Parts: sequence; C-alpha cells; structure tokens
Amino acid sequence: MTRRYDPERRQRIIDAAIRVVGRGGIAGLSHRTVAAEADVPLGSTTYHFASLDELLVAALRQASEGFATAVRESGALADPRCDVAGELARLIGEWLAGDRVGVELEYELYLAALRRPALRPVAAEWCTAMAETLSRRTDPATARALVALLDGICLQVLLTDAAYDPGHTREMLARLIP
Repeated sequence: MTRRYDPERRQRIIDAAIRVVGRGGIAGLSHRTVAAEADVPLGSTTYHFASLDELLVAALRQASEGFATAVRESGALADPRCDVAGELARLIGEWLAGDRVGVELEYELYLAALRRPALRPVAAEWCTAMAETLSRRTDPATARALVALLDGICLQVLLTDAAYDPGHTREMLARLIP
C-alpha cells in the first residue's frame, strides 16, 4: 500500500479536535473520536500528535486566536485618540455575540490548563500576547490588569448566561486605564 502525501492532514486533525471538544467537551476527546471526525486513519492522529495533550495544545493555539486577532487588528486601538475602554468593550461584545460555541470552546481549552500542565504555556502565551498588544496603549502592569478583567468579564457572562453589558464593561475598563 502506498502512502498518500496529505499536507493538510495535520490541520484537519486539529480542526476535528476542535469540533469534537466543541460538541462534547474535552472529556469526549480521544484519538479515536478525532480520527473519525477528521476521516483519517487512527494512526494519523497518533503520528501527528503522540498524546492528547499535544493535540490539545495545537487546538488551544488555534482556538485562542479569535479575540486576540480582533484586538490586534483593531484599527481603532491604533488611533491615539481612541477610547481604549470603549473599543475593548465593543470588541468583547462582538466576540461574545458571535459564535457562542467557539467562545465556549476557547475558554474550555484555556481553562483545561488548570488540570493539564502541558496547556499552561499556551494559556500564558495568550495572556502575554494580549498584554503586549494592550501595552501599546498603556503601561505593562495596566495591560496585564486589563487582560485579567477582560477574562473575568467573559467568564462571568459565559458561566451565568448573563447579558453582556458593554456600558458596565467600558466603565470597569476605564477605571484601570490611566
């Protein structure tokens, strides 16, 4: 049997892992469920990802790009006259109002780092990257505090099914920004 060159297979496996976790949580993730979802042989998942933690690291890296990309690419935040608190509140609102399953998935993978140490560096990278982006508009300590507040607000909305309040978010963020 000849091996078929499939340069997209690794990415299909990551995408499949994200869908599996999105549907059933991390508890439903296995090499077998991902292989079935990606429509690849079981050996392909273990070839590309020796452990489920390796697969989760790749999935977290990909899933965590949503909000970080929106913040990084915000033209308004680059404008020195921008109301940073207002723009961040707007971006959070758009992100939370978007694909709810995607937002929940991102946080589920992010919080999985509590029990899976292999994920901690990726979670830390996300926090650091967000703080670096925000520190272009404020000092580094304030940027880290903004990241923590944004995380807290998002978690409260997700965990309580409360309506997102952009006015309140803007007010809380403005308290931190000098």
